[in-house]
Amino acid sequence: MTLKEKADKIRQILSTAYPDVKTQLDYKNPFQLLVATILSAQCTDKQVNQVTPALFLQLSSPRDFAEADIETIEKLIRPTGFYHNKARNLRLCSEMLVNQFHGRVPDTLEELIQLAGVGRKTANVVLGAAFGKPGIVVDTHVARISRRLGLTQNQNPEKIEMDLMALIPKKSWNAFCLRLIYFGRETCKARKPGCPSCPLLHLCPFGAKSSGA
Repeated sequence: MTLKEKADKIRQILSTAYPDVKTQLDYKNPFQLLVATILSAQCTDKQVNQVTPALFLQLSSPRDFAEADIETIEKLIRPTGFYHNKARNLRLCSEMLVNQFHGRVPDTLEELIQLAGVGRKTANVVLGAAFGKPGIVVDTHVARISRRLGLTQNQNPEKIEMDLMALIPKKSWNAFCLRLIYFGRETCKARKPGCPSCPLLHLCPFGAKSSGA
């Protein structure tokens, strides 16, 4: 079996296990998703969703964030952790949106990654969920599971992204990564993966080694 064939089998099994997938972050427009994704760094989606309703009630647009005091933003986002850095990035990002993009969130990877606090992972989340554009989102779940399954040997997120792009059909990029995230939260956990009950065990070198198969 080639690596491409293996990736196809993994994709089919995950598609059956998780037929309907979407980002777990709550948002009403591309800007809200951008803010929520920035806040989700080192924080759970659940925690972010508890913070954003009050945040967006007080600050609803890029101009609101750009003109807000850093202390105000920090107070509103504090439960998400690393709030000093996140607040600074949110204000700088919003200033860039106002000054360079007429207050609108751009819909290309090249433009998004120019924004403060926005790397390829955040950009691909926004492109996929807000604009329906294909992208590979490499978060901790996707990186960990891709390595365990033998789909990549790389540690660097951008290299993992390139490896998966070569194996997964472009139209399936967004859904495949979301399914890996669902799978990582439910079964292939970092510390205690559920290898014995895993539907991918027969395709997983890590699982075979862990279970003594």
